[in-house]
Amino acid sequence: MESIGIDVHKVNSQVCVVGENAEVLEERRIQTDRERFAAALGKRPKARVLIEASTESEWVARCLEQLGHEVIVADPNFAPMYATRSKRVKTDRRDARTLAQACRLGAYRPAHRTSEEQRRVRAGLAVREGLVRTRTRYISLVRSLLRREGIRVRSGAASSFSARVSELSLPEWLAAEMAPVLAVMDKLNGEIRAADDRIAKRAREDEVVGRLCTAPGVGVVTAVAFRATLDEAGRFRGAHQVECYLGLVPREMSSGEKQHRGGITKSGNARARWLLVEAAWAIRRSRTAESAGLRMWAQRIEARRGKRVATVALARRLAGILFAMWRDRTCFEPRKIRTVEPGRLRTVAVAPKAA
Repeated sequence: MESIGIDVHKVNSQVCVVGENAEVLEERRIQTDRERFAAALGKRPKARVLIEASTESEWVARCLEQLGHEVIVADPNFAPMYATRSKRVKTDRRDARTLAQACRLGAYRPAHRTSEEQRRVRAGLAVREGLVRTRTRYISLVRSLLRREGIRVRSGAASSFSARVSELSLPEWLAAEMAPVLAVMDKLNGEIRAADDRIAKRAREDEVVGRLCTAPGVGVVTAVAFRATLDEAGRFRGAHQVECYLGLVPREMSSGEKQHRGGITKSGNARARWLLVEAAWAIRRSRTAESAGLRMWAQRIEARRGKRVATVALARRLAGILFAMWRDRTCFEPRKIRTVEPGRLRTVAVAPKAA
């Protein structure tokens, strides 16, 4: 079977075809387009194709699979895949050759391909995030314009900002200047409500999301984002691997007797990570019985390392708890929460909330 390496880019892609004896059969540069892929590879016999995980990798993989090829999306951070490439010269042609040889030798690590359903969920979350960020920028803009004139807006929810601005006595020129921004904000509020309704509907239909929402501090958006980011619980060996996948573990640069740890790696999906951090802050502000064990645990870390480190550590632990709930098909159980680190374990019993 032939092996094909494709260095996929936004505009053009480099294709390299090698035979079973490692000889290069064909090399060409084509436009990254479905028709061009079909013209270049549609008439070739079934081959094994290797591409790197990227923004375009999923639709390219599906396009090539429809042409009858076996497609592997590889982790670009797997160093042995590029063992034969010179570090002094890097070109798309060399990268495509290296991918083709790695495909022939099996020197790659497959990346997880998210299911179609969860890809759509991620798209919906990305749209909602963009709308919320745009509204936040507009609120900051209007506040700054008002502060220049010594006017303040009373506190409240972001969705009611336009209504609170309308309560103010504003100069005509200032009201006219802000009118387009406030009009757009009203439209944004409606679109955000619609996005929230779609997410809530999906949460009601998804049993996993329903269980995740029983954890303290975890709302519908956080649960849906966690579910969509991991996609499948079975592909992780344990909670610590999930924490690493979400970039919530410390960086480490150690050699010999020297050991240095820094901030968290921040690898993986940024949206899921900061939603978990926000959930951790919500737990720390909460005073419910369900969150008592997690609050006590975070307070012990805060006494040694400070509030911010303790909150990120709580987000990391919350990620492990959510994964365990998903894997074991259970709801959150406050009685299982330990309030001290491993080595000094002491389980605290927290009374469940009254029905």
